[in-house]
Amino acid sequence: MGRIALVALGGNVLVRDRDHQSIPDQYAIVQQLAPHLAGLVADGWGLVVTHGNGPQAGFILRRSELAAHEVAPVPLDYVVGDTQGAMGYMFVQALDNELRRRGLSRPVAAVVTRTVVGADDPAFAHPDKPVGTFMDEATARRLAGEHGWSITEDAGRGWRRTVPSPVPVEILELDTIRILAEQGTIVVAGGGGGIPVVRTASGDLVGVEAVVDKDRSSTLIAAGVGADVLVLATGVDRVALDFGSPQQRWLDRLTVDEALGLAREGQFGEGSMRPKVEALVDFVRRRPGATGVITTPERIAEAVAGRAGTRLTA
Repeated sequence: MGRIALVALGGNVLVRDRDHQSIPDQYAIVQQLAPHLAGLVADGWGLVVTHGNGPQAGFILRRSELAAHEVAPVPLDYVVGDTQGAMGYMFVQALDNELRRRGLSRPVAAVVTRTVVGADDPAFAHPDKPVGTFMDEATARRLAGEHGWSITEDAGRGWRRTVPSPVPVEILELDTIRILAEQGTIVVAGGGGGIPVVRTASGDLVGVEAVVDKDRSSTLIAAGVGADVLVLATGVDRVALDFGSPQQRWLDRLTVDEALGLAREGQFGEGSMRPKVEALVDFVRRRPGATGVITTPERIAEAVAGRAGTRLTA
């Protein structure tokens, strides 16, 4: 393939609201996304798709909690693996069908992906990433005692389990993803940021109870496969200054220096837009000449063509 685009989709994109959380509901959303992804393929792009898994991992953890009196809980690294398989299946199935309808012959494959994190990452000493269901305090403390969990009260909505969120260091399946993409396969990979693993002193790989930020992992994958464009799909069409205020204004383009300056001014939300902007800055620095894009899932093809979204360049 010539040009390669990596599109990163949040797991929450597939969960429209509390009344549409089932597997069929999620697959229906993937079917709606497939034409936008296939549009890139029709335009001649090689394609890698990554995805989050926040709600889906939460569902698995909740099932595990409800069934704890009968079956052992599912370790978090296996939860990520479970979501990679199920969500990868959704994307492969929907893309296969959409490409066939368009008369495009391209193989599609999902790759179970592991992400190496540092065993000495400070995040392991401060497990502050909430996962799973909301619980009352008594239930949370009981489960914490039974399973050795860390817990926290989360924004007045209840108590939740917390886990570390270490920085991704290496994508173990990167060469496989790159070779497949270069040969024309549409690859779904890096689900949930990758299954977190650490290397022991002996060199063995061991899964850990953690979650990896999907956008940071997507940056490593995009740079490693030589992507020309990294698209972070989110809930807004473009990045805004003074978001939510009467002075709000949308941005079509940003340079790395402009983005960093605005971030220092506090223009981007800490838990929302700022991590995405920082991920794109990292990507563009790793891939001089490449472009980072933020837009909605429905405008992916337009954004890659320069007709929508906010584009970040060096």
